[in-house]
Amino acid sequence: MAAASSSSTPVEKTTERRGIPGAQFVEDVETYLSQTGLDVNSALAFLQERLQQYKLVEMKLLAQQRDLQAKIPDIEKCLDVVATLQAKKGTGEALIADFEVSEGIYSRARIEDSDSVCLWLGANVMLEYSCEEATTLLKKNLENAKASLEVLIADLQFLRDQVTVTQVTIARVYNWDVHQRRIRQAAAAASAKDS
Repeated sequence: MAAASSSSTPVEKTTERRGIPGAQFVEDVETYLSQTGLDVNSALAFLQERLQQYKLVEMKLLAQQRDLQAKIPDIEKCLDVVATLQAKKGTGEALIADFEVSEGIYSRARIEDSDSVCLWLGANVMLEYSCEEATTLLKKNLENAKASLEVLIADLQFLRDQVTVTQVTIARVYNWDVHQRRIRQAAAAASAKDS
Protein backbone atom coordinates (compact mmCIF):
# COMPACT_ATOMS: atom_id res chain seq x y z
CA MET A 1 0.00 0.00 0.00
CA ALA A 2 1.18 3.49 -0.67
CA ALA A 3 2.23 5.65 2.23
CA ALA A 4 0.87 9.13 2.70
CA SER A 5 3.17 11.89 1.48
CA SER A 6 2.20 14.37 4.17
CA SER A 7 0.98 14.12 7.72
CA SER A 8 -2.29 15.87 6.88
CA THR A 9 -3.48 13.14 4.50
CA PRO A 10 -5.85 10.56 5.95
CA VAL A 11 -3.78 7.48 5.04
CA GLU A 12 -1.25 6.60 7.74
CA LYS A 13 1.42 3.93 7.43
CA THR A 14 2.08 1.68 10.40
CA THR A 15 5.52 0.17 10.86
CA GLU A 16 6.14 -3.53 10.64
CA ARG A 17 7.05 -5.84 13.50
CA ARG A 18 9.40 -8.76 12.93
CA GLY A 19 8.44 -9.09 9.27
CA ILE A 20 4.71 -8.58 9.82
CA PRO A 21 3.66 -5.57 7.72
CA GLY A 22 1.59 -2.93 9.42
CA ALA A 23 -1.95 -2.26 8.24
CA GLN A 24 -3.09 1.20 7.23
CA PHE A 25 -6.15 2.78 8.73
CA VAL A 26 -8.08 4.43 5.93
CA GLU A 27 -10.04 7.43 7.04
CA ASP A 28 -10.88 8.83 3.58
CA VAL A 29 -11.54 6.03 1.11
CA GLU A 30 -11.58 8.26 -1.96
CA THR A 31 -8.13 9.67 -1.15
CA TYR A 32 -6.85 6.17 -0.37
CA LEU A 33 -8.05 4.85 -3.73
CA SER A 34 -6.54 7.77 -5.65
CA GLN A 35 -3.20 7.44 -3.79
CA THR A 36 -2.95 3.70 -4.39
CA GLY A 37 -4.25 3.90 -7.95
CA LEU A 38 -6.69 1.06 -7.29
CA ASP A 39 -10.36 0.77 -8.06
CA VAL A 40 -12.74 -0.47 -5.37
CA ASN A 41 -12.68 -4.14 -6.45
CA SER A 42 -8.88 -4.20 -6.68
CA ALA A 43 -8.55 -2.52 -3.29
CA LEU A 44 -10.95 -5.00 -1.71
CA ALA A 45 -9.10 -7.93 -3.32
CA PHE A 46 -5.78 -6.58 -2.04
CA LEU A 47 -7.15 -6.10 1.47
CA GLN A 48 -8.72 -9.57 1.51
CA GLU A 49 -5.40 -11.07 0.41
CA ARG A 50 -3.56 -9.17 3.16
CA LEU A 51 -6.15 -10.38 5.68
CA GLN A 52 -5.55 -13.99 4.60
CA GLN A 53 -1.79 -13.47 4.96
CA TYR A 54 -2.33 -12.18 8.48
CA LYS A 55 -4.48 -15.22 9.31
CA LEU A 56 -1.79 -17.57 7.98
CA VAL A 57 0.91 -15.88 10.06
CA GLU A 58 -1.39 -16.00 13.08
CA MET A 59 -1.81 -19.76 12.70
CA LYS A 60 1.97 -20.21 12.58
CA LEU A 61 2.52 -18.01 15.62
CA LEU A 62 -0.19 -19.81 17.58
CA ALA A 63 1.49 -23.15 16.80
CA GLN A 64 4.81 -21.75 18.03
CA GLN A 65 3.09 -20.46 21.17
CA ARG A 66 1.58 -23.90 21.89
CA ASP A 67 5.01 -25.52 21.42
CA LEU A 68 6.67 -23.08 23.81
CA GLN A 69 3.89 -23.42 26.36
CA ALA A 70 4.42 -27.19 26.30
CA LYS A 71 8.22 -26.88 26.40
CA ILE A 72 8.44 -24.61 29.46
CA PRO A 73 6.87 -27.11 31.93
CA ASP A 74 9.14 -29.86 30.54
CA ILE A 75 12.23 -27.74 31.18
CA GLU A 76 10.99 -26.89 34.69
CA LYS A 77 10.38 -30.58 35.35
CA CYS A 78 13.93 -31.42 34.21
CA LEU A 79 15.31 -28.71 36.51
CA ASP A 80 13.38 -30.22 39.42
CA VAL A 81 14.74 -33.70 38.68
CA VAL A 82 18.34 -32.45 38.51
CA ALA A 83 17.84 -30.50 41.76
CA THR A 84 16.42 -33.65 43.41
CA LEU A 85 19.40 -35.67 42.21
CA GLN A 86 21.79 -33.10 43.61
CA ALA A 87 19.91 -33.04 46.93
CA LYS A 88 20.08 -36.86 47.24
CA LYS A 89 23.77 -36.94 46.29
CA GLY A 90 25.98 -38.15 49.11
CA THR A 91 23.08 -39.20 51.36
CA GLY A 92 23.30 -42.84 50.28
CA GLU A 93 19.61 -42.74 49.60
CA ALA A 94 18.53 -43.96 46.15
CA LEU A 95 15.97 -42.09 44.13
CA ILE A 96 13.03 -44.08 42.79
CA ALA A 97 11.56 -42.55 39.64
CA ASP A 98 8.89 -43.47 37.10
CA PHE A 99 9.75 -42.39 33.58
CA GLU A 100 8.04 -42.57 30.24
CA VAL A 101 9.62 -45.09 27.89
CA SER A 102 7.21 -44.39 25.08
CA GLU A 103 3.78 -42.82 24.82
CA GLY A 104 1.68 -44.30 27.60
CA ILE A 105 4.39 -46.80 28.68
CA TYR A 106 6.23 -46.13 31.92
CA SER A 107 9.01 -47.88 33.80
CA ARG A 108 10.39 -47.53 37.30
CA ALA A 109 14.06 -46.85 37.88
CA ARG A 110 16.30 -46.81 40.92
CA ILE A 111 18.88 -44.03 40.62
CA GLU A 112 21.97 -44.28 42.80
CA ASP A 113 24.35 -41.39 43.49
CA SER A 114 25.21 -39.78 40.20
CA ASP A 115 27.46 -36.92 39.21
CA SER A 116 25.93 -36.56 35.77
CA VAL A 117 22.67 -36.61 33.87
CA CYS A 118 21.80 -37.13 30.21
CA LEU A 119 19.65 -34.55 28.46
CA TRP A 120 17.79 -34.89 25.18
CA LEU A 121 18.86 -32.05 22.92
CA GLY A 122 16.49 -32.93 20.08
CA ALA A 123 16.90 -34.70 16.75
CA ASN A 124 17.57 -37.96 18.63
CA VAL A 125 20.65 -36.48 20.31
CA MET A 126 21.38 -37.04 23.99
CA LEU A 127 24.42 -35.66 25.81
CA GLU A 128 25.77 -36.32 29.27
CA TYR A 129 26.31 -33.30 31.52
CA SER A 130 27.43 -32.84 35.08
CA CYS A 131 24.53 -31.85 37.32
CA GLU A 132 25.88 -28.30 37.57
CA GLU A 133 26.25 -27.98 33.79
CA ALA A 134 22.80 -29.44 33.27
CA THR A 135 21.30 -26.96 35.74
CA THR A 136 23.03 -24.05 33.99
CA LEU A 137 21.92 -25.23 30.54
CA LEU A 138 18.34 -25.87 31.63
CA LYS A 139 18.06 -22.49 33.36
CA LYS A 140 19.37 -20.78 30.22
CA ASN A 141 16.91 -22.73 28.06
CA LEU A 142 14.07 -21.83 30.40
CA GLU A 143 14.95 -18.12 30.28
CA ASN A 144 15.18 -18.23 26.48
CA ALA A 145 11.86 -20.06 26.18
CA LYS A 146 10.11 -17.56 28.46
CA ALA A 147 11.63 -14.61 26.59
CA SER A 148 10.59 -16.13 23.26
CA LEU A 149 7.07 -16.65 24.57
CA GLU A 150 6.84 -12.99 25.63
CA VAL A 151 7.97 -11.84 22.18
CA LEU A 152 5.54 -14.24 20.54
CA ILE A 153 2.64 -12.94 22.63
CA ALA A 154 3.55 -9.36 21.65
CA ASP A 155 3.73 -10.42 17.99
CA LEU A 156 0.31 -12.02 18.25
CA GLN A 157 -1.16 -8.87 19.79
CA PHE A 158 0.38 -6.73 17.03
CA LEU A 159 -0.98 -9.16 14.43
CA ARG A 160 -4.48 -9.07 15.93
CA ASP A 161 -4.39 -5.27 15.81
CA GLN A 162 -3.44 -5.43 12.12
CA VAL A 163 -6.27 -7.89 11.43
CA THR A 164 -8.74 -5.53 13.11
CA VAL A 165 -7.47 -2.50 11.17
CA THR A 166 -7.64 -4.44 7.89
CA GLN A 167 -11.19 -5.66 8.61
CA VAL A 168 -12.28 -2.10 9.42
CA THR A 169 -10.65 -0.85 6.22
CA ILE A 170 -12.42 -3.52 4.16
CA ALA A 171 -15.75 -2.49 5.69
CA ARG A 172 -15.03 1.21 5.07
CA VAL A 173 -14.10 0.64 1.40
CA TYR A 174 -17.13 -1.59 0.84
CA ASN A 175 -19.53 0.84 2.55
CA TRP A 176 -18.05 3.78 0.61
CA ASP A 177 -18.63 1.87 -2.64
CA VAL A 178 -22.26 1.12 -1.70
CA HIS A 179 -22.78 4.78 -0.82
CA GLN A 180 -21.29 5.91 -4.16
CA ARG A 181 -23.52 3.49 -6.08
CA ARG A 182 -26.61 4.84 -4.30
CA ILE A 183 -25.58 8.40 -5.16
CA ARG A 184 -25.13 7.43 -8.82
CA GLN A 185 -28.48 5.60 -8.85
CA ALA A 186 -30.24 8.57 -7.28
CA ALA A 187 -28.62 10.93 -9.81
CA ALA A 188 -29.60 8.65 -12.70
CA ALA A 189 -33.17 8.41 -11.40
CA ALA A 190 -33.34 12.21 -11.00
CA SER A 191 -32.01 12.83 -14.53
CA ALA A 192 -34.39 10.23 -15.97
CA LYS A 193 -37.28 11.90 -14.14
CA ASP A 194 -36.27 15.36 -15.47
CA SER A 195 -36.15 14.17 -19.09
